[in-house]
Amino acid sequence: MPKISEFYGIKIFIYWNEQGKHNIPHFHAVYNENQAAFTLDGDLIVGSMSNTAIKLIKEWTLENSEMLYYAWEQAILNKPLPKIKGLK
Repeated sequence: MPKISEFYGIKIFIYWNEQGKHNIPHFHAVYNENQAAFTLDGDLIVGSMSNTAIKLIKEWTLENSEMLYYAWEQAILNKPLPKIKGLK
């Protein structure tokens, strides 16, 4: 599971081959003991995350929308994923 970004202790991953799990483009976030999946627009799909972390993830997705979609396309093709800058 390649980590594509990290900021404020939140780690962002896109899985290479996760067929059948979720039907829409998405990524996974891990923060402390919480794990969740989000759409590429930053909406929570499944899992749990603090409200603060959700807001930070949403902000990050807005700043990196194009790169997220590119990373998703690369993942579907089993190609190396780009690293995406975190929030500052």
